[in-house]
Amino acid sequence: MEERIPVTVLTGFLGSGKTTLLQRLLNCEEGAGVAVMINELGEVALDHLFVQKLTESTIVLKNGCICCTMREDLQTGLRELIDGCSRGIIAPFNRVVVETTGLADPTPIAQTLDGDLMLRRQVRLANIITTIDAVFGAEQLDTHEESMRQAAIADRLVLTKTDIATPEQIALARDKIHKVNPMAMVLDSNSPESLWPMLFDIDPFNPDTKSAEVQAWLSRLPHIKAADAMHGEHHHHHHGEGEEHVHHYHEGYHHDENEIQTFSIRTEKPLNWTAFAIWLSALVHRYGKQILRIKGLLNVPGALGPVVLNTVQSHITPPMHLDEWPDEDHSSRIVFIVQGISPKMMQTSLEHFLSILED
Repeated sequence: MEERIPVTVLTGFLGSGKTTLLQRLLNCEEGAGVAVMINELGEVALDHLFVQKLTESTIVLKNGCICCTMREDLQTGLRELIDGCSRGIIAPFNRVVVETTGLADPTPIAQTLDGDLMLRRQVRLANIITTIDAVFGAEQLDTHEESMRQAAIADRLVLTKTDIATPEQIALARDKIHKVNPMAMVLDSNSPESLWPMLFDIDPFNPDTKSAEVQAWLSRLPHIKAADAMHGEHHHHHHGEGEEHVHHYHEGYHHDENEIQTFSIRTEKPLNWTAFAIWLSALVHRYGKQILRIKGLLNVPGALGPVVLNTVQSHITPPMHLDEWPDEDHSSRIVFIVQGISPKMMQTSLEHFLSILED
């Protein structure tokens, strides 16, 4: 009988609903035995705040895409979970779910788990689950190689946001998915049925069942050092705090090839929600497809808890008001992932807009 701990990789492009799906799975009865590792881009981590109340066993890997140095953090994080459980510091768990960033290539993870002899005795790659946005997924599969790779290597694909997508968008997304990965089962995240058995009670990850292209990706990763060398062209610039402003600015991940940049803005002052909403609406109207992802927690005047912000391209999700803050930090924290837009320009624009309204 297999005694190694199964590791499930949850991946999917920016804003495709990975954390929302993870929350749903953790709320299942079976979710009580799950430990979680969340990989986030940039200096400001937010996603873990929405799952840490559902599981005490949560580790955050910041500033990476689980290629390059983040692979070492993945190994370290798994060892910390296993060691913490054995020493009684972490609650017992029977599965680990690794949620990647939206720009991660999950291929190196499979090699990392198999290439570490110590880890291989304790954990095994169980399966790879990929979320696909029903609204923007077809376009993302065409224009972003990361999205295509995430879908191609998956054992199960979960189509999200079908409640707000048109029938035409859903059909187009399913058609694109079938072309990229015709063998994988496609599930609807809004299905009333439990997704747990359909996602986890399946055969383990098997490279031999993948397409010739996916097998070629895996074969190019013979061992960790060689794989790390392959990613030498990725440039990860991790800068400290920028010049002093009302809003502190942090520049993070920068993918030179397609000008994808991640940066964050933080402010201690309560944020004028009406003013910010007007600025955000103008921003997405002007730049649309270049806004790959915006997420944040906003401290607005008069509210007990924060406003949760979620934006993908031109779609701004209706804001959700939380009854209380998920942590002791009550500052407004906003993470931007954009393509071909100057972070400094966006920061200056927001500060200027807010200052006009305050005068």
